[in-house]
Amino acid sequence: MADKEKIGVLCSGRGTNLQSIIAAVESGQIPAPIGVVLTDKPDVMALERAEKAGIPNFCVNRKECSDKQEFEEKLVEKLREHGVTLVVLAGFMRILSPYFVRAFKGRILNIHPALLPSFPGAHAHRDVLEYGVKVSGVTVHFVDEGMDSGPIILQAAVPVEDDDTEDTLAARVLVEEHKIYPRAIELYLKNKLKVEGRMVRILK
Repeated sequence: MADKEKIGVLCSGRGTNLQSIIAAVESGQIPAPIGVVLTDKPDVMALERAEKAGIPNFCVNRKECSDKQEFEEKLVEKLREHGVTLVVLAGFMRILSPYFVRAFKGRILNIHPALLPSFPGAHAHRDVLEYGVKVSGVTVHFVDEGMDSGPIILQAAVPVEDDDTEDTLAARVLVEEHKIYPRAIELYLKNKLKVEGRMVRILK
């Protein structure tokens, strides 16, 4: 399966998860190349990381598109142009429309810095601290047409300390993100994931 696969990574910022994926490709853990890296903003570090790794990279600037439909059509065009079969969202801070999700149905992964279904959305660490939970973490899931609502592939728990700030909690969660995202991509590419309704079974 993996020899026909190609990954497209969508980012909006620093690209630290992108870097962990690049490292996993280079080590052979992830058995498929990254075909292209796309961002929705210019001059972000994710583009620099892709460039340094020799990966084709482009900014599809949302501000230069007339509407969301045009923006997503350009994303889909770039992904298809580079033969992408698996779309990986790595800190991509835009909610994708049903149009995009259907274009790569069942072939989009996302990582979220909380234990879904708790604390979805863009401010997970803030919401975790305000609610006062004792455990947070990270979730890798398939993307469906809802927000952070697709079937869950992997999760890792991170304790919440009494003196945590959003930054300190985010830093500890990020360590786990860099471990489980490459693992989830590896499982997908090795055809080890079986989706049964909301359940994702990991095959031996």
